[in-house]
Amino acid sequence: MATVGFAFLVIAFAAAVVAAATLLAGHFAEKAALSRIGRVGVAASAAALLACCGVLVFCFMTGDVSIKYVLEERTLSTDGLAWLYKLSGLWAGRAGSLLFWVFLIALFNAVILTRSSFGGKRFGVAHNEPQYYPATYSLDNLTMAIVAIVVATFCGVLLFSEGNMPFAPTPASYFTAEGNLTEAASLHSMNQLLEHWAMAIHPPMLFVGYAGLTVPFAYAMAALIVGDFSKLWVERATRFVLASWLFLGAGIGLGAVWAYVVLGWGGYWGWDPVENASLLSWLVCVALVHTFTVYRQRDAFKRWAFMCACLAFTFVIVATFITRSGIVQSVHAFEGDPVSLALFGGLIAVSAVVPLVLIAVRWKSLATDTEGADDVENMLSKDGAYYFNNVIMIVFTLLLTYMTVASALPSWLPFGGDSLGATSYEAIARPLGIVYMLILSACPLLAWGKTDPRKFLEQARVPAICAVILFALLTFWWTTQFVPVYDATMAKGGANSEALLEAGPAWYYNGLALVGLLVASLLFFNALFFFARAVKTPSRRAPAIGGGFAHVAMAIILIGLIGSSMYVYEESGYLKAGKDAGTTEPFTVQEYRLEYQGDSVTDNSATNNQVIYEVTFDVFKDDRYVGSVSPSVQLDVITQQQKINAGVLGFPEEDLFVVYRGVNQNGDYSLDVRVNQFISLVWIGFGMLMIGTLFALVGRRKTKASSR
Repeated sequence: MATVGFAFLVIAFAAAVVAAATLLAGHFAEKAALSRIGRVGVAASAAALLACCGVLVFCFMTGDVSIKYVLEERTLSTDGLAWLYKLSGLWAGRAGSLLFWVFLIALFNAVILTRSSFGGKRFGVAHNEPQYYPATYSLDNLTMAIVAIVVATFCGVLLFSEGNMPFAPTPASYFTAEGNLTEAASLHSMNQLLEHWAMAIHPPMLFVGYAGLTVPFAYAMAALIVGDFSKLWVERATRFVLASWLFLGAGIGLGAVWAYVVLGWGGYWGWDPVENASLLSWLVCVALVHTFTVYRQRDAFKRWAFMCACLAFTFVIVATFITRSGIVQSVHAFEGDPVSLALFGGLIAVSAVVPLVLIAVRWKSLATDTEGADDVENMLSKDGAYYFNNVIMIVFTLLLTYMTVASALPSWLPFGGDSLGATSYEAIARPLGIVYMLILSACPLLAWGKTDPRKFLEQARVPAICAVILFALLTFWWTTQFVPVYDATMAKGGANSEALLEAGPAWYYNGLALVGLLVASLLFFNALFFFARAVKTPSRRAPAIGGGFAHVAMAIILIGLIGSSMYVYEESGYLKAGKDAGTTEPFTVQEYRLEYQGDSVTDNSATNNQVIYEVTFDVFKDDRYVGSVSPSVQLDVITQQQKINAGVLGFPEEDLFVVYRGVNQNGDYSLDVRVNQFISLVWIGFGMLMIGTLFALVGRRKTKASSR
C-alpha cells in the first residue's frame, strides 16, 4: 500500500505542476488549448490526492500497518466511536494532516473548475468556450493556476521531505519473523487525548477553512495581475470566504469544547500558541467578510479587499509555521522540523511580499474615485463602522501574532524571549473586544455615506429602552453574583488571586465587566431589531438576515465570556475518605455540596491498555439534590499517560465542573471543582453564530439563483 500511495502522490505532484504551467501559459499566450490541458491537470491532481487519502483511510480502517504513519497514528480504542478515531488518524499526525490539507486545496481548485466549466448557462450561452465570457474564464484560469502552484508546493514537500512523507513503509525491524509487530512497535498509537469526538472533528474543520482561504487569495492575485478591479473577483470569491469563515469558526468552537471536557483545567481558551494560531485567519476573515459587503454594495474598500484577502492566506501560513516549525512550545504543536521551518517561513515571505508589490503597483487604480480619495467620507456612517471593524481586526491579529511568537524573538525586542501568559493577552483582548462590540452595536443604526443624527436617535430609541432593561437585570447579577465571586477569590489568596491582581485593580476589573455587559445589552437589541427588520422586508438579502442573527449571537457570547472567564470560583482539595459513602466527608464549593457515593476501577488493559478510575458524587445545591457527577481518570498502562474525564453538571446560569485526579497515600480523593458562570451562553452563542453564517452562505446562493 505504501507504493500505491506514493505513486498517487507523484501523479498529484506532476498534475499540479502541469496544471500551473499550462494555465499560466494559456492565459498569457491566449491559447485555449493550453488552458484546457491545465484544467485537466486541476482535476487530475484533485483525483490523485483523493486516492492518496483513500489509501491511508483504507489502511487505518483495516489495521494495515505496512505504512509507518498508520502504525504511529492508529487508535487502540474499542468504544463505539473507534471508527471515527480510525478515520481521524488521517489528519492526526504531521504528514497525514499536510496531505489532507493539500487534498482540500486541490478539491477547492476542482470546485472552481466545475463552476467555471459549467458556467456557460449563467452567461446565457450554450457553450463553454472562453470567447463567450472572457473576463470570467480568464480570471478563473489564472486563479486555478495560482492554487495549483500552492498544491504543487505542498506535494513537493510531502514527496521530498522525509519527515513529511505519509507513505514511508514500516521498517522491517518493526516486525517479528512471523510478520507480527514487535513488542516495542506495538506500543505506537494515537495520543489518547485525541480520542474524543470533538477533537476528531476539530482539525478537519480548521483545514477546510485554511484550504478555502487559498481561493480568495488566488482570486485577488489574479485580479491584480490582469487589472480587473470590478466586482467580478469578489463575487467569485465570496462564497469561499463565507464557507472558510464558517468552518474556521466551527473548528475553533469544537476545539474549545474538547479543551473544556478533556484537558481537565475547567476552561476552554488558554491563549496557547496553537490556539492563537487558529484564531489569526478567523480574525482577518471577519474583516474580509465585511469588506466584501462594502465592495459589492458601494464599489468601495477595494484596497482593503485585496489586502484582507491576501492577509487571510498569509496568516494561514503563519499559523502553520507556528504549529509545525518548533519555534514555540505548545502541547498542541508538532515537533520542530527544519523543512517546515524553511518552507512555511518562505511561503510567509512570498505570500506577503508579492501581494504588497502588486497592490502598490495598482494603488492608484484601486482608489474609490479618480482623485484617489479615502473610502470613508464621514466616520459617523456604516462606512466608518466597517473601516474601524477592519482596523481593529487587523491590529489585533498583528498584536496576537507578535505576542504568540515573542518567546522566539531576540531579547532586545519588547517581550522578546518571554512566554506570555493569559493575563497579558486578556489585558489587550478584553478592552479591545468591548470597543469592537460597541461599534457592532451602532452599525445597524448608521447609514451609508453620512448618518442623519435625527434618524439615528429615532431608530435607537426602542432598542435602547430594551437594552436598559436587560442591562438592569445583568447589573443585578453582577452585583449579587459576579462581584462576590471576585471578592471571595481575592480573600482566599493563591494563584487565582494573583492572576486577578495582575489584571488590574478591582475598580477597573469589575468596571470593565460592567461596561461589557452594557455593550452586550446594546448590541443584543440593536442586532435583534435589525434582524427582525431584515426578516420582514422582502427585498432584504439573505446575508443581511444571517448577519443580523450572527450579531445577536455575538452579544450572547460576550455575556458568556464575561461570566465564564472573569468570574470563575475554584476550590481544590482532598475529600477525606471513610469506609463507606455515609462516613466520607462532603466537599463544599460555594452553595454546592458533593457527597461521595462510591468509586470503581475498570480494567481494560487486556484490550486497549487502559484502566479507568471513577468516583461518583451526589450534588446538592442549597441542600436540594440537583444531580450526580462521575469524574474519572483514564490511565494508559503502557505510557502512563493520564486522560481526565471531567464530571460536568450544567445549569442555565452556570456549570459545576468537577475533576478527579486520583487518591493520595491516605486514600483521600483529590478534587478540583469550579463554578463556571454563564458558560452555557458561550455554547449557545457559538451555535447561533454558526447558524447565522450558514444562512448567509446558503441563503446567498438561493438569492443569486432566484435573481437569474
